[in-house]
Amino acid sequence: MGNGSGGCIRMSANDETVYVKIDRNVLVYDRNVTLGDVASITSSNEAMVRQLKQKKIYCFSEPKSGKAPKIQREIFSILKIIELIHEEYPNAEVDNEGETDFIVEYQKGPDAARWVSLLKVTMLCLVVFFGGAFTIMSFNNDIGITELFGKFYYQVTGEETTGFTELEISYCLGLAVGIIVFFNHFGKKKITPDPTPIQVQLRKYEEDADTTFIENAGRGGKENDVG
Repeated sequence: MGNGSGGCIRMSANDETVYVKIDRNVLVYDRNVTLGDVASITSSNEAMVRQLKQKKIYCFSEPKSGKAPKIQREIFSILKIIELIHEEYPNAEVDNEGETDFIVEYQKGPDAARWVSLLKVTMLCLVVFFGGAFTIMSFNNDIGITELFGKFYYQVTGEETTGFTELEISYCLGLAVGIIVFFNHFGKKKITPDPTPIQVQLRKYEEDADTTFIENAGRGGKENDVG
């Protein structure tokens, strides 16, 4: 029996083959999670696919007391999914085209506590704006940009700088343009279709976080697996 991402997991020989693909992290908004909520399923037997998509694989419990966590997580092994499929179709051959371990995250709804999310985004924007401005000013002060521009302006024009010349204006405009080009974003629009540096770093963080969740669940015996 082989396994692995994009690998083939064959439990028995049969004419009916089910192809299953599940991403590393799946977000759901219903406590009752079905196989169709987390997996892409295809087969030559359309009736079997329809039934498997309705197969219940987990139910997130209501909190007994206190506030419910914003996001509830459960870690699953693909072997558990194969076991559930074989409960309905014992002789089906399951071909895994996705992850061998994955996370199912549940939250109440995409519109829940929208004002809280808006407040967090606003606070983050303020921190980034003033933090970035402070960093730029600290850098300019550290290298003595005012004195440097003054000396350069005097060498080129032979006049003393007023502190508000073409040199300072060009520097400020160039700094703003450079930031926009680097982050590949202006307002709601992207300059190019490429992902922004922030999106790349967030994706790397999500992948590292998912790997940590899965490994911790496996070591702690909290993964939904066979046996």
